[in-house]
Amino acid sequence: MDAGCVNLQDRFPTLRGIMDVLRGNVTLTAGLVIFFTLFLITILAPVIAPHDPAEQDLGNRFASPTPEYPLGTDQFGRCIFSRTVYGGQISLAIAVISTVACVLIGILVGMYAGYYPRLDAPLMRMTDIFLAFPAIVLALPIIAIVGPTPLGIILAILLPGWAKFARVIRSSTLSVKSSGFVEASKAAGATDTHILFRHILPNCYGPIIEIATLGLGSKIITITSLGFLGLGVQPPIPEWGTMINQGLTMLEKAPMIALSAGSMIVLFVLATNLIGSELRKIIDPRSDTIVI
Repeated sequence: MDAGCVNLQDRFPTLRGIMDVLRGNVTLTAGLVIFFTLFLITILAPVIAPHDPAEQDLGNRFASPTPEYPLGTDQFGRCIFSRTVYGGQISLAIAVISTVACVLIGILVGMYAGYYPRLDAPLMRMTDIFLAFPAIVLALPIIAIVGPTPLGIILAILLPGWAKFARVIRSSTLSVKSSGFVEASKAAGATDTHILFRHILPNCYGPIIEIATLGLGSKIITITSLGFLGLGVQPPIPEWGTMINQGLTMLEKAPMIALSAGSMIVLFVLATNLIGSELRKIIDPRSDTIVI
């Protein structure tokens, strides 16, 4: 491997090494357990859910929790537990896709802005423009044009979301490009592309991993916020933000509608925050935590 590049195997050489890290880091272990538990519950919703989330039974409205309906039923007699576990599928899928897209765009914009001084000013001024607008302000016209569909939500998150990632990657690139091994590569005749993707990018893994995991949690909040405002995936498709919106008016009769969805959001965001901050400490213990 080229000198100066970060080799993650140095920190996680074997499965035993990974287990040693987890045993010595309760916070990271707790975050991973919560995250993968929620992930498996969502993925295995067709197996776990006792009912079709859209199945209505008007004769069984606002039923109390029972073995058949673990969290009771809503105003249409639908199983709240089934809707809760199904509600994360679209939210998680959109969050993962939009986060990956934001990271990829942020990497390209941030690295090229940090490496090429002539591109720094125009790229960062463009980034500043997107950072100047609240995300919800940019999301509203996009949803209005494209519609409250998964594609519309992804675009609404992606348009303002990549700018924060670009800022973080630019900062890391500026720090790394002045290193001795980068200068040595230039002296050896390495191309800019080789330097960017073989030297600078691997040394940015720490912040990239952290902003990706922290960004995943923030994307869940944005998606559910759009659903809460009626701009997300439309009923009868279950979605956590929509469930909270519907449940607020029925807290006395069926509090679990809002509480179940809200609890899933809190746990998921908590897990991503724990994982992101702890992984960054492991990969680059000298750095401070990044806030996304």
